[in-house]
Amino acid sequence: MAPRNGLRIVLFPWLAFGHLIPYLELSKGLAKRGHHISFISTPRNIERLPKLPHNLSHLINFVKLDLPPVANLPEGAEATSDLPFDKIQYLKKALDGLEGSFACFLESSAPDLIIYDFSHHWLEPIAAKHGVPCAYFSIFIASTLAFFGSPWLRMAGEDTRTDPEHFTVPPKWFPSHSNLAFRLYEMFKISNSFCESDSGVSDIDRFNSAVLGANFVVVRSCEEFEGDSLRIMREKLYRVPVIPIGLLPPSSEEEDTSENNDDGEWDNIKKWLDKQREGSVVYIAFGSESELSKEEMHEVALGLELSGLPFFWALRNPAGLLPSGFESRTQGQGFICLGWAPQRKILGHPSVGVFLTHCGWSSVIEALAIGCPLVLLPLSIDQPLIARLLLSKNIGVEIPRDEGDGSFTRDSVAKSLKLVVEDTEGELHRAKAREMKQLFGDKARHDRYVDDFDQYLRINYGCC
Repeated sequence: MAPRNGLRIVLFPWLAFGHLIPYLELSKGLAKRGHHISFISTPRNIERLPKLPHNLSHLINFVKLDLPPVANLPEGAEATSDLPFDKIQYLKKALDGLEGSFACFLESSAPDLIIYDFSHHWLEPIAAKHGVPCAYFSIFIASTLAFFGSPWLRMAGEDTRTDPEHFTVPPKWFPSHSNLAFRLYEMFKISNSFCESDSGVSDIDRFNSAVLGANFVVVRSCEEFEGDSLRIMREKLYRVPVIPIGLLPPSSEEEDTSENNDDGEWDNIKKWLDKQREGSVVYIAFGSESELSKEEMHEVALGLELSGLPFFWALRNPAGLLPSGFESRTQGQGFICLGWAPQRKILGHPSVGVFLTHCGWSSVIEALAIGCPLVLLPLSIDQPLIARLLLSKNIGVEIPRDEGDGSFTRDSVAKSLKLVVEDTEGELHRAKAREMKQLFGDKARHDRYVDDFDQYLRINYGCC
């Protein structure tokens, strides 16, 4: 299958599993087409990645770079999931400390192309010194990228948005009917990204450097789902090629191979799910990096209890956050799984009827690839824009929130879940999820995107 004379490609994602996993999926896709991959991260992150398929292990080389010690960064913290939100800035500072070791790696490896993330503001000058072209691979969807404009637009004075209020309406280059915008409380949560942090460089400056230093931009999206936003990026915003890579859905034939995978644990989970009525279970997971306040955790938990629906909750760190007596009161109703859970297997079980999600793009892709309906509770960064995009396409139900402070109630949680699982109106959402399975779960379609990307690389950056 693999053509001869593949390129030597470096992939270097940001230190978050929401970035590491899509970068690994792209690495596997390129390796399948004969390219030689150097995947760079830290030792502990690499150890926690899913194991490679045997037929690709000789084409993907994991390069381990040790983070330098940084004040206020806990020892052993190498990914955002190891940290509370307010300490992630120190992880960015530690990443910046890899500049020297990356330069040494580059001198000895001489790759044909480097694919990097938004956080690596220092990387492109090093690559330019060695004559190596670069690409920015965005795990943010095209609609998010289009919403935030481009560095060229800002430099030309055509995008003067600075205050949080400016981002509560769609930008002027969007169509008038667009619903894509933040609510004010959502912008207040992320507005520190626009300012210099203790890392020394703001997220917006990191992003600008990543885009301006790239020969082209790759987006985890597809024309069929985000054609309008991709067109806006190409025609109005970006001065370099914008290439959709497809959704990179996980392969259905590949089992979960995380180091945490435990067949015994799945057996216990499956036994519980098997006892539940088809389409009745609420699956809840808010990702490895999103955080709810104690008040929000209480409302979610009490909303689940109030709904009366059976639930499976994958909880990363519940210590002190669940309401008093909740676990004992819901012992027959729910299954609480601490830490890692085999999400794809759970979503694919016939008893699961809805996914209560934080709207992380990878989680949305996994759910819709299976045809599982969604209840949306976006928490931070790009998740509100993903939620608005889904709603614009009549996909999912968003839990209502107070427009002032973003608070929500147990009643609204229960009502939203019951609407999708039990109500007649919910059939519209269940049908839409089944419809989306035809797009999100079409592996052949998304493989063709990677095929097209492979041809683009061969024509423009090396060998045919």
